[in-house]
Amino acid sequence: MNCIFCSIIAGEAEASVVYDDANVLAFMDIRPFTSGHLLVVPKRHASGLSTLDFDEGARIFAVAQKIATAMRTGHLPVDGVNLHLSDGAVAGQEVFHVHLHVVPRNRGDGFGLRAIPRTPTRSVLDSTAAVIRDALIQ
Repeated sequence: MNCIFCSIIAGEAEASVVYDDANVLAFMDIRPFTSGHLLVVPKRHASGLSTLDFDEGARIFAVAQKIATAMRTGHLPVDGVNLHLSDGAVAGQEVFHVHLHVVPRNRGDGFGLRAIPRTPTRSVLDSTAAVIRDALIQ
């Protein structure tokens, strides 16, 4: 396996580390959307959400929340924070080791989701909800 995040975790590749504990590592993104943009990753390799343990997922989000809170109270100019996780190539995942982006935001920073919202009928929403509920049971 040739995973850059595993190499960072092992200390074989450089990273500007922000947070490190037994299960999670957070480090600066080398291609940041905004100043302060960083990644929170599990130390155990998980290529996507389906291979991530629930406790690991909870820990990643807890660390991201702690970092986001620190960003908003620290000396970086931060008015808001986006958390973003892409799961799968079609969703924009480029490194196949689960990683949660923590993106500090300021008005006019140029970052944002670009999409055209749809307006489905209630019956379409109910039908889609039923399909997802059925998948949860399996």
